[in-house]
Amino acid sequence: MKIGIIGGTGGMGKGFALRWCVNHDVLIGSRDAARAEEAAREYSSSADKELGTVKGKIVGVDNTAAAKESDVLVLSIPYENIDAICSQLLPNVKDSCIVISPIVPLTKTDAGFELISFREGKPSAFELVQKYMRNKSNLVSAFHTISEKKLIDTKLVLDSDIFVCGDSENSINAVNGLIKEIKNLRPILLGPGSLSYLAESATPILINAMIKNKMKNPGIKII
Repeated sequence: MKIGIIGGTGGMGKGFALRWCVNHDVLIGSRDAARAEEAAREYSSSADKELGTVKGKIVGVDNTAAAKESDVLVLSIPYENIDAICSQLLPNVKDSCIVISPIVPLTKTDAGFELISFREGKPSAFELVQKYMRNKSNLVSAFHTISEKKLIDTKLVLDSDIFVCGDSENSINAVNGLIKEIKNLRPILLGPGSLSYLAESATPILINAMIKNKMKNPGIKII
């Protein structure tokens, strides 16, 4: 399987690349192909040192190539950039490509971190991305509460639950499989894509709890 990551030069991109290159080829996408190639070389070096033998390759490409070539495409981008990026890239994806949105409409106020969808009455990230999907059922919402710093550290076991929302059983099952490939992560289905705002709202809850209680990169676990 080829997994593309739009915004792959950021921390989430590195974490996903290191975790999934064990079994899959990973395409690091960026607006600047040279920057993507440099990041891919860095991630590949880290994978060789930390993981030993891996089955997949990590390659840097521009965002358009990542969109065209991927079987699974992860949108590691800010909420504010959804329209500009997805309008250009998502028309290029294969009909079978599954798109994962970990995007959170997050804003910082005097009270703390809040969800833009609630505060300003704007659409969820899932709703905005879905506008640009040819096959809308291939969009899955997941990975909103995973710690970037923990994801990058391959020595850590990530004992957390990942909320998942989507409208296609096949797409959800594929994403659940990728979640389970990261040791001790457990997918928790919340429901269809229309409930994705619930998964997205877990992020500001977690961040505010972390800051107010001086926690270090917490996750969510349902027990």
